[in-house]
Amino acid sequence: QNHHEPPPDMRSFTALLLLGLCSSPGVESHGLFVKKATGNKTPQDLGRFLQLRGGASNKGNQPMSPSRGGASDANEESGLFENIVQKSMIVLGVFAVQQTLTRMAESGQLKLHFGGSKQPQKTPPPPPPRVTAPPSTPRAFLEAPKKVAPSSGGTASIPEHVFNMVKGIVGVGVLSLPAGIAAFGSAPSAILPAVTIVTIIGILSAIGFSWTGQVCAVLAQDKKAKTPTPSYRQAWSYSISEKSSWIPSVSTTSMTFIACLCFSMVLADSLTELVKPLVAGAGRTNVLWGTTALVLLPLCWMKDLKSLAPFSLLGVAGMMYTGLAMAGRYFGGSYSTGSELLEKIPETLQPAFGTEGWQAVFKPGSIILVSMLSTAYMCHYNAPKFYNELKDNTIPRFNTVVAGGFGLSILMTAFIACVGFATFGSNSNGFVLNNYAPTDFWMSLSRVAVALSLTFSYPLCFQGLREGVLDLLQIPPETRKDSHLDSATIVLLMCLTLMATVLKDVSIVLALTGATLGNLLCYIFPAIMYGRVNPKVKIPAIFMCSLGLVLGIIGVKLALEAM
Repeated sequence: QNHHEPPPDMRSFTALLLLGLCSSPGVESHGLFVKKATGNKTPQDLGRFLQLRGGASNKGNQPMSPSRGGASDANEESGLFENIVQKSMIVLGVFAVQQTLTRMAESGQLKLHFGGSKQPQKTPPPPPPRVTAPPSTPRAFLEAPKKVAPSSGGTASIPEHVFNMVKGIVGVGVLSLPAGIAAFGSAPSAILPAVTIVTIIGILSAIGFSWTGQVCAVLAQDKKAKTPTPSYRQAWSYSISEKSSWIPSVSTTSMTFIACLCFSMVLADSLTELVKPLVAGAGRTNVLWGTTALVLLPLCWMKDLKSLAPFSLLGVAGMMYTGLAMAGRYFGGSYSTGSELLEKIPETLQPAFGTEGWQAVFKPGSIILVSMLSTAYMCHYNAPKFYNELKDNTIPRFNTVVAGGFGLSILMTAFIACVGFATFGSNSNGFVLNNYAPTDFWMSLSRVAVALSLTFSYPLCFQGLREGVLDLLQIPPETRKDSHLDSATIVLLMCLTLMATVLKDVSIVLALTGATLGNLLCYIFPAIMYGRVNPKVKIPAIFMCSLGLVLGIIGVKLALEAM
């Protein structure tokens, strides 16, 4: 079929239209519609008709001979012309309509069907978009997290949360880990098992943090619970029982209170040494109250983790500088035998190495490093807050935050611990910066960087304390007002500062708290809650509980022996 020829249905339609026109009065057939109007007129008659109408054959405007016809002939011929014009216009109109309909049919704008032509199959309308409802059971929700929309979410992005998490984990406690390696090894090869232990404990801590957040996600998705922003206590009530929900609430509050108290005491001691040369008569109490009013209060006044992200970045940068400065001193040999800096530190702090290498990891002394690491990754009391404030807080996005935060923390922790031990060996101090000479300019800058890092770590721990206190007062997160947060901030900071001005050493209390409450929050509580919500992980949950129990017993034993 020629593409210029109208389709069969179109030709049928046009033929019917012409047949209707040709069957009108005065027309006998579609091929002879002019014949009746002209009769038996000859071509000469038609020529004379054209002359009457002003044609070119009557150039001289001579009068017509009567023998050629009179007025009756003129009228007859005038009717003939009008009939021809009328029929011609009809034909042209039909042709125009036929061409228009043909173009519309070819472009798909018009579909005509006649007789027994086959009707095209109608395309069924597309199905309505399927809206996936939240799973009906916690286990179904956890097994298909990507298909469920976020519960509500906050405004914090993944990078902001990652920096906050790294700053909450990598703190001053990391600088004590070289002594943990020295507790079982004295040769450089002891670094290999130490890195393995640091990595394994870090991964287990990340799993506990993720489990806590996933329990909060299940609770937030449960429409019956009506808890869009759950707290640690509410997560326990949902998964375990309401009656025993005071246990995790008291644990998180006590742990964060002791940690904040230690932060205040360390800040008071370190900042006093820095301020004394600059301000005459600056005492520990004055420096502490001034630091609390001018620095800690504005930082702790912030209501969410997103606002702390810039300060967390500065704190992370301070710890990174410390690690790089330690690496520079190690690779540069600044504390090797015969160096000037080595002569300015006591012999008990100078580098010392023996023969206890990687095999020493099987000795009981390695348990000390494990016990220290059991609380080195402590930030689990803030897991609900990290989940609630994450933008588009789905479980995959939350786990991305956990993987990024704990991954960077493991790298920084292992790096600082290994570089410190590689520099000073078995004489590594419990606070490794004490091994460096006071006149070491670059390490003095590290002390300032650590003080800043500690300052910016304070509000992260303080937010966990404030959340725990409000939980104990049974003020749900969704009903908390700014007045609640402001009042709790002022009262808690005053209590911490007063106690920090009186107490000088809470190391034993901190060791006992970390061994008991730290292991509860890192391993035992997350395993119990997640195991109840998702029975599929029953065996891993039992393993985590057992690990936390063993580490807790070892930590308590070591703390009591140190008294």
